[in-house]
Amino acid sequence: MESSGSKHFVLVHGLAHGAWCWFKVVTTLRSAGHRVTALDLAASGVHPARVDEVGSFEEYSRPMLDAVAAAPEGERLVLVGHSHGGLSLALAMERFPDKIAAAVFVAAAMPCVGKHMGVVTEEFMRRTAPEGLLMDCEMVAIKNSQGAGVALHLGPSFLAYKCYQQSPAEDLALANMLVRPGNQFINDPVMKDGSLLTSGNYGSVKKVYVIAKDDRSSTEEMQRWMVAMSPSTDVEEIAGADHAVMNSRPRELCDILIKIAKKYE
Repeated sequence: MESSGSKHFVLVHGLAHGAWCWFKVVTTLRSAGHRVTALDLAASGVHPARVDEVGSFEEYSRPMLDAVAAAPEGERLVLVGHSHGGLSLALAMERFPDKIAAAVFVAAAMPCVGKHMGVVTEEFMRRTAPEGLLMDCEMVAIKNSQGAGVALHLGPSFLAYKCYQQSPAEDLALANMLVRPGNQFINDPVMKDGSLLTSGNYGSVKKVYVIAKDDRSSTEEMQRWMVAMSPSTDVEEIAGADHAVMNSRPRELCDILIKIAKKYE
């Protein structure tokens, strides 16, 4: 059993990133007395697999699913997902609702009950493609067990303008050194299954959405659209936060996470 007032946070990174992007948040939460697990999803961060060796979204999300499944009886986790990592959160919420005290979506893809998970990515692409969404990103051809596909390598100009424009220069430099090609799994069967997320499981977990108000990637408008699709979601806002919220406004994000830990004891 976890000690009174302490929570176990599980941090899930976004596309092409890794556990490394949470280093400021990990330090602050641990200093406040909480347990923190920052995960590398498959073929991300220091995970040994290559992007073309990960054949499905299930396999990609497996490190997080295993971590949630392994939580001991009596411990209810606070899951925190950033960007594309919100979709992995949703999968864990559907599988293990009783193990999760709350799920926090930080400028993240947040699907809703009654629609397939891929609708979030589709809407994001529809809204932002006319604005030159990809800039200097590169599409990397891959072939895995699902057949031919593409992974996305985030370009330095894209990172600087769309994701890290309010973050310290050293965080942008770190991202440019450590990002890896990421697969959005757009055609994965999990993304197309409209019956996957149920009200009894996914819908029963308390959701909190953290809106990054200066996000040029997943814009505030897009974030509010996702919240409107799940009207029971609590909302927090961080002014001056770019897409890399954990770097541009780490103190404000940690304050929100600690408040959530106290609220959902």
